[in-house]
Amino acid sequence: MSDTDRSMQHGPRSTLAGFCAGLLALFAYPAASAEISAAVEALYTSVSIYPPSANAMTVCYGFVCRRREILDFSAADRAALTQIMNAGRASAAAERAAVQKAVMWFDRRMGPIIGTDKRVAKADFRYFDDKHNYDCWDTTRNTTSLLLVLQQWNLLKHHVVGDPHYRGNTLVLQTPHNTAVLVERATKAEWAVDLWPRGYLQPPDVMPVAKWVTED
Repeated sequence: MSDTDRSMQHGPRSTLAGFCAGLLALFAYPAASAEISAAVEALYTSVSIYPPSANAMTVCYGFVCRRREILDFSAADRAALTQIMNAGRASAAAERAAVQKAVMWFDRRMGPIIGTDKRVAKADFRYFDDKHNYDCWDTTRNTTSLLLVLQQWNLLKHHVVGDPHYRGNTLVLQTPHNTAVLVERATKAEWAVDLWPRGYLQPPDVMPVAKWVTED
C-alpha cells in the first residue's frame, strides 16, 4: 500500500504537526492484528479502515465512520485497562462488569480529543451534529475494536470477542440497530455490549443477545 493510500484510509489531520504524528502512526499500524472472523472483518473493510492491532485502533465517529482518529495505546493506557480488567477475573459476571468500565474508560479517553464528550444517547443523522456523536455503527466498530485489543492483551479470561449482531423489525416498529458482542467461554452465551443507547460516560448496556434483540 502506498503512503497516499494509507493517508486516504485514515483521513487528514487538521494541522501539520497532527498530520506528521498521524503519518508516523500509519507506518506503525497495523502491527500484529488479531485473527478475526469474516463478520468482524466486514466492520472494517466496509469503511476502508484497518482492524485494531495490539498497539492502535481506528476510532470511528461522525456516523458510519465518516470521521476517524487513530488511538495509539500508551503504556499508561495499557496499565489503566489492565487494572480495570484484572478486577474482573474472578467470574464471567465480574469480567462483564469490568468490560463496562473499560468501555467507559474509552469514552473518557477519546471524548475530549474528538469532541464526543458532547455526545448524546441514541444519536443519528436527525441530530445534525455528526462531529460530536457516534451512531450505532460507530459504537459497534469502536467497542469491537477495544474488545479485540483487550483480547490480544490476554485480559479477557472468561469471554472471547464474538460477531456483531443486528436487530430491526419495521413490522413491530423496531428500529435497525447493531451491537458488539462477547461470547462467554464456558456457556457459549452471547452478550451484547452496546454503548449507543447511553450518553457520555454512562455504562454501556451489557445483556444477553437474546434479550437485546427484543429491545426497541
